[in-house]
Amino acid sequence: MYDNNFAGVGVFLVGAMAVSIIMMIMPKLLAPNKPHKEKLTTYECGNETIGRTWLGFKSNYFMYALVFAAFSVETVFLYPWALTFQKLGTFAFVEMFIFIVILLVGFWYAWKEGALEWM
Repeated sequence: MYDNNFAGVGVFLVGAMAVSIIMMIMPKLLAPNKPHKEKLTTYECGNETIGRTWLGFKSNYFMYALVFAAFSVETVFLYPWALTFQKLGTFAFVEMFIFIVILLVGFWYAWKEGALEWM
């Protein structure tokens, strides 16, 4: 039925890469590069800033968001498994148990490192 011809996949991959590269190069070639002084100033909500403009923020906020994103993606994997739980059998139950244990170890590590502390 299939003659294992992956030429179509290769052409699609090369085409996708070519379009991506062209899309990244075109703005550099076509966009005007005349920055105005007003565009280079820092402002917040239309008002001039007071004090230092470039302030750093704690990386904990980034870690909090990263942990949230990781666990929300992992939850997406749980949903289809829960829908077909009875059809899958014991092997799938053991695999999901191992998956949840790994998730809990990651959660424990994030908690231990303080990634879940907001302030």
